[in-house]
Amino acid sequence: MEATIDNWLERLFKCEALTEEEVKQLSFKAREVLQREDTVQPVSSPVTVVGDIHGQWNDLMEMFSIGGNLPGTNYVFLGDYVDRGFYSIETVSLIMALKVRYPDRIHIIRGNHESRGITQVYGFYDQCLKHYGSPGVWSTFTDLFDFIPLSIVIDNRIFCVHGGLSPSLETLDHVRQQERFREVPHDGPFCDLIWSDPDDRVGWGISPRGAGYTFGEDVTARWNQMNGLSLTVRAHQLVMEGYNYTHNNQLLTLFSAPNYCNRCGNQAAIMEIDENFDSLILQFDAAPRTKGGKAQIKVSRTTPDYFL
Repeated sequence: MEATIDNWLERLFKCEALTEEEVKQLSFKAREVLQREDTVQPVSSPVTVVGDIHGQWNDLMEMFSIGGNLPGTNYVFLGDYVDRGFYSIETVSLIMALKVRYPDRIHIIRGNHESRGITQVYGFYDQCLKHYGSPGVWSTFTDLFDFIPLSIVIDNRIFCVHGGLSPSLETLDHVRQQERFREVPHDGPFCDLIWSDPDDRVGWGISPRGAGYTFGEDVTARWNQMNGLSLTVRAHQLVMEGYNYTHNNQLLTLFSAPNYCNRCGNQAAIMEIDENFDSLILQFDAAPRTKGGKAQIKVSRTTPDYFL
């Protein structure tokens, strides 16, 4: 099977979509891997954390050139692999193929776009229908999304989630008790983990997204303290510099889709955490669309007190 997956990877790294039958085979193997993982999946450093990708295949290639290729680099992806960008099929296929080929070197969690309802609105469904002539591949992938873990904990110190926190969840054990093998619900703690956002307010607020909540610095502080965490890392929101520390440096937002939707002009960022638990933020621009070009990269060494 390794030879088959290597063949798929070779094609996917050229932005060549798999056939419908190959997608079914890939999905079956990925499901076997993902269903064995925990809802709060433990991961050890060193590791590189990546935010939203949104089908921006060229920028994903740029990210790998900056962060390093597998299996030489360990990765955590924070969700939102599909929708918005032009290459959702190739992007999610590549990430799933890498997960099957190197299951202990890449870990993924579910974003709000890894759902049936959202992908019917923001592009993935239409891309599958146009490319394959039927919604079969879309259905195969959205069934697979039900098996993706909801969160990751790095070295028992950094909590990684796509969206944010929930008023129904006080501990990591509460997250572990969530039944994840289903479509993303419209409300409840499962929904909150995938949809919530930080805010400047105190406590909990009503989310303008219509799902999840907004939560203040006091909520983040209480969550991190109760669970022995140094930091909570999430994605889900466009930030112009690619990263943003908030809530007194207790919360980090990462966004890894530069020039989002080909019009936002934002940088992207990833976070490297080494074996000494020092962190490094790597910012980068959108991949050049001209042959032989090179994206601009900016390195920000960030080692706040809570890492020491």
